[in-house]
Amino acid sequence: MILVMPIGTIHSPYKEPKDMPIQPAFSESRGSIEVSSKYAAGLKDIEGFSHIIILYHFHESRKTTLLAKPFLDDTLRGVFATRSPHRPNHIGLSVVRLIRRRGNILYIEGLDVLDGTPLLDIKPYVPDFDKAGKGDVKIGWLEGKLK
Repeated sequence: MILVMPIGTIHSPYKEPKDMPIQPAFSESRGSIEVSSKYAAGLKDIEGFSHIIILYHFHESRKTTLLAKPFLDDTLRGVFATRSPHRPNHIGLSVVRLIRRRGNILYIEGLDVLDGTPLLDIKPYVPDFDKAGKGDVKIGWLEGKLK
């Protein structure tokens, strides 16, 4: 058994899943992250990063499926080949722009999550660390569907 406790709450303008952008790349929405006071010391030095990776719990996802119909396709795909919220562990990931920090509050842009979403972790986005290896990157069934 793995026990994961939220470290804070994400606040966004989105109250309903139907109102949310499909991915953070399609969003200019602003919101905030309220980190619990007991974890606030962990925010030291985060202001130096322009972007952060946030991991969160899809708290409104009520189902789990191994096959999902992605937003850019009409074919059922394996859930691990999609970004569906209906995953076995309901964990989401977004890269957002960090605008500023005020105490235990992070102000962010490029948000694609529901208001009140439990925050699980924050990591700095570092292009040299987060780029996908060396050589060609393949995007599977998404080939030809983007741009």
